[in-house]
Parts: sequence; C-alpha cells; structure tokens
Amino acid sequence: MDQQPGTPEQFIAGFDRPPEILLVDDEPNVLSSLRRMLRPAGYAVRAANSGDEALTLLAERPADLVISDMRMPGMNGATLLTEVRRRWPDSRRLLLTGYAEVASAIAAINEGGIHRYVSKPWNDEELLAIVRQSLEHAGLKREHDRLEALTREQNEALRELNATLEERVRQRTEELQIAHQEVSLSMEKLKKTFFTSVQIFSQLIELRAPTLSGHSRRVADVSRKVAVKMGFSNDLAQEVFLAALLHDIGKIGYPDDLFDKPPGRMSADELGLMRKHTINGAAALMSMPDMRGVADIIRAHHERWDGKGYPEGLAGDRIPAGARILALANDYDAAQIGLVSARRMTVEEAKANVIEGRGFRYDPAVVDAFAELTGRAPKTEPVARRLSGSDLEPGMVLTHDLYSPDGLLLLAVGYTLDALIVKQIREFEESYGKRLVVCVRPTAPAATEATS
Repeated sequence: MDQQPGTPEQFIAGFDRPPEILLVDDEPNVLSSLRRMLRPAGYAVRAANSGDEALTLLAERPADLVISDMRMPGMNGATLLTEVRRRWPDSRRLLLTGYAEVASAIAAINEGGIHRYVSKPWNDEELLAIVRQSLEHAGLKREHDRLEALTREQNEALRELNATLEERVRQRTEELQIAHQEVSLSMEKLKKTFFTSVQIFSQLIELRAPTLSGHSRRVADVSRKVAVKMGFSNDLAQEVFLAALLHDIGKIGYPDDLFDKPPGRMSADELGLMRKHTINGAAALMSMPDMRGVADIIRAHHERWDGKGYPEGLAGDRIPAGARILALANDYDAAQIGLVSARRMTVEEAKANVIEGRGFRYDPAVVDAFAELTGRAPKTEPVARRLSGSDLEPGMVLTHDLYSPDGLLLLAVGYTLDALIVKQIREFEESYGKRLVVCVRPTAPAATEATS
C-alpha cells in the first residue's frame, strides 16, 4: 500500500519530487515502524509483505530505494534485491538483517550488488542517515548522468552546428517555405469558408420564394463568364461573382406575394418597395470593408445604360462595370423564371431579349461578350414599330420597356402583348389623357428548345 509523504523543506539534490521508498517485510509491525520513521522526513513510502509483491509493485512503478528484510518466507531479501538490481539497476538497495545473518548479508553485498545493510534492531537516526545518504548518492549520480548527457548533447549539437551550418540554413529555408505554404492553404481554406457563407446567405432569399431557387447561382455563373470574357482581372471577376450571389439579399423583407410578381403587374406601392431592394442589399454589406465593391455593384445592378434605371438613374460609364454585367445576367435568368414578364421565356427568347436591349438597357460591350459566349450575334438596333395603344394587337412583342408618363415601369422589354394587356394600355391612355409610345415588333419568335 502507498503512504503519502510529508512536505520536506527541500528535496534531495537530483530529485524534483519526494524520493520514493519501497519497504519489504513479512512482519506488519516492522513495516509500520519504518513508515512512522520515514514519514516525517518527507519520503513517498510504499510497502510490500513479500518479495513477489514487491516485484509486482516495482513493475508498476520503480522506486528510488528498496529496503528489504533478509529473512522472509519464499523469496529472501538477498534474492529480491539481486533481482531488483537486474531489472531496475538505478534503484538503490538496502538490506535489513539480524546479527546471525551478517555473513549472508556480506555475501549478498558482494554477489547481489546491495549498497548497504543494516543490522536489526536498528537505530532510527542512524537508519535515517543511511537512507538519506543512499538517496543523496542516487540523486548525485542522477544529476551527474543528466549533466554528462546534457554536455554530450550540447557538444554534439555544437559540432553539428559547425559542420552543417549551411545544411541548417537550407533546412530552415525549406521550413519557412513549408510554413508559407501552410499559411497559403489556411488562407485558401478561409476563402472557401467565406464563399460557402456567401452562398448560404444567397440561399436565404430562395427559402422565401421557390421560384428563385438556383437563380443567384445561375446569375453568378453567367456574370463571372462574361467578366472573364471581357478581360476583367481575377479580383474584379470574383467581385462580380460575389455580387451576383448576393444581389437579391435586399429582398429578404419582401411580402411573400411580391416575389413571383413581374414588374408589369405590380402596383405603384409594390414597385416602390421593389426598387428599394438594391439600396437595402448594398447597405447590409457596407459595414464590411472588403465587400464595399460588391455593395456598389449590388446597389447599381438595376441601373440602365440609357439612364432610365434605378435607384439613381446612372447612365453609361457612370454605372460600375460589374453592375453592367450583373444587370444583363440577372435579366437573362429572370426572364426564364417569369420575373420579367408574366410568361416564362425559353432560353432562346431570353437570349434574344437581352441582346435586343443593347445600347439602351445594357452596355453594348457586355451584350457583345454575352453574345459571343452564347453564340448569338447581337443586333445593333431592334426591328421595331412605334405605336400608340389604339394600334396595338395581341401577339406583338415589346422591344423597349414601357413606362408611364411619370416614369413608372409598366411592362418590361420582351413582353408579349395579349388582348387584356392591349385593353389595359388603351384604358391607361384614356385615364391619363396622353398617348403612350409603345415599341413593338409584330410577333414573338417561335419558341425553341435550347440550353445555355
């Protein structure tokens, strides 16, 4: 069993903890007497009733000093300490023996490497002195071995340093390169985490409106391809990509019934609310310094090349370059999911719709790049007729956005007129007392199946 040590004023040299002593005797009163003697000295004490038990305890945790009685049933003390010397040579060994066993003790010292023997009955002070002396010897040897090993290590290190300084410099350079690579990988991981977060934010709006599912990802893909086609730098192309992913984030507070409604069917109040989403989306990102370019693109992605867009009515080169790309990519996908007109356009119709907006709704350079990517030649001017409401017929297709006299968007380019819309346009002219100029081509192109 173990006995907790006291608190010695100072550990023996060579020890950074209380030295541990294993007591071995088959007489419990002897073990108790030894424990009482050693405890005030601050030693950690364990006890065993036989040689076999002692070996078991030592196998679990070696001791700094083993004190064993000579005469015990089974394995005697000399045999035990000889085995201790073989298996744990750093453990000091002390033998307790009676007067009649002195000759055997001397033989054990000679043959078994026992450090000291003490005759029974012992004098406590003398035994404590012998114990301390044995442990001090062990501590000094341990400290000597430690210092000697340290000296050898330092000498060897110095020789290696002198002999391989150039190699060490090379290794250190490689370590720095590896560290740089690790930092680069960490930065790449952070970027991936950031983009994942952006994608999650872009999907929040899609949770509100099933119609928008995948819209931001498709717009982002088209935007990046057009930006690359136009020779944008990697950083600016990435900025356009991020803005496309987040371009609808300002719609997060929309009423549910507003998500699926094209502008031509919105009331004045609904149009006013819809037009604020670019400002709200940009404002949400302005507190992030690295996202201010993205915020500027989002704010301006509904501006038009001819200055009739919103929120500020910017025109031409005053519109951020990324916003001009996003405007086209957004309308291209929105037309296919029914957010430009009441009828969903086919891929080819959506392509034709944005290409026909060249020079008034969209930047010509953006349209040209998009046309090259999709394999369609842009038309510099749409073939169109300018008619009033009384001349309109169902089946005609708008070639320009239709605005009210006070600037509200009534119908978007590409919208195919039906009998009800023609009637509403005529009634609108009557209520305002003004004729509307409606740019149309005679009939909608035949719908064809195509993939982008």
